[in-house]
Amino acid sequence: MSSATDPWGRVDDDGTVYVKTAEGERVVGSWQAGAPEEALGYFKRKFDALATEIGLLEQRIKTTDLQPQQAEQSVQRLRESVTGANAVGDLAALERRLDALDALVGKRREEVKAKREQSRTEAREVKERIVAEAERIAEHETHWKNGGERLRALVEEWKAADRIDRPTETSLWKRLSAARNAFTKRRKAYFATLDDQRDAARRDKERIVADAEALSGSTDWGDTAAAYRDLMRRWKQAGRASRETEDELWARFKGAQDTFFAARGAAFAERDAEFAGNAEEKERILADAEKLLPVRDARQARASLRLVQERWEAAGMVPREQRDRLEGRLRKIEEAVRGAEETEWRRTNPEARARAEATVAQLRTSIEQLEKRRDKARENGREKDVKEAEEALTARRAWLTEAERTLAEFS
Repeated sequence: MSSATDPWGRVDDDGTVYVKTAEGERVVGSWQAGAPEEALGYFKRKFDALATEIGLLEQRIKTTDLQPQQAEQSVQRLRESVTGANAVGDLAALERRLDALDALVGKRREEVKAKREQSRTEAREVKERIVAEAERIAEHETHWKNGGERLRALVEEWKAADRIDRPTETSLWKRLSAARNAFTKRRKAYFATLDDQRDAARRDKERIVADAEALSGSTDWGDTAAAYRDLMRRWKQAGRASRETEDELWARFKGAQDTFFAARGAAFAERDAEFAGNAEEKERILADAEKLLPVRDARQARASLRLVQERWEAAGMVPREQRDRLEGRLRKIEEAVRGAEETEWRRTNPEARARAEATVAQLRTSIEQLEKRRDKARENGREKDVKEAEEALTARRAWLTEAERTLAEFS
């Protein structure tokens, strides 16, 4: 076997492989089958694998939020792999890269520490805000349901926030608990006076019912409907009377309201009968419009659709129960025309065509280069490289087929 050398290693006559280091040469293995150059190539690839792994770790540390402890462990693991590695290459350069990563991880650790302190400061501010809002609710809130729900939500916010130093945490929690207790006491005192409030609500709702019954025979549909909505708003704002009184007054109020709206519904039904002719006209318009489908000439279809829309507006109103169905059919035609216009625009877009052509050309060039690389590897007996090239060619040929299909759409 003839010997072979490299800037970072050599193979002697008996097949022993050495790596060159600052301390001198070191044996990394032996090679008994094949040319010395293949031996160097094998141990260089092992070096390249280490360099690639270090490169990936460099990228993770620089571009992700990898935790310092995990990063430090990864650096240490790689350092152990590099030290005494059975590989041919500049191992000292790899160690220097790992030294640089050690410094970067140290900096990241300081940043994490600063961020943790900032988080604690922000958590304290959040909890101080929660306590301040709870104390405001305890002192001023009179909407008991909303106040109680908000206090429960504040407690959940407190639990979700990060913990702070124990003395401050304990002090703020005591204030939050005191605010919740104060709110509960005020709410109990309020409900103790509900009898007077219920009596006031009864008087208000009796006036509302009297107004509703006075409006029940009105034929001023628009203004009276608005008046009933206002009466309903007043009803909701008046508070609750006793259950028995509430049920009796509500039955009278709803009875007056139902009388009015039943009369309005009958009037509208009569009006809708007058609109039946309009609906028949719109059916004829739709029958003509649907002949535009499927759209073959987007420009001509748009011109025809404008005429359809003009006829549609001129036809007038239709019965309510037919309105959604008829307008839905028209919308489908409008959407089909609009979609055809968008498709035509995309098909004739020169920028998109140019991008598709560039993609096809780039993929074809890449395939040619991979084929040459595969053929060369096959000549040199590098089956692993041949397999990798074939896998890459399979992927790029699939991409080329899709790219050519996209380009064909612009024809």
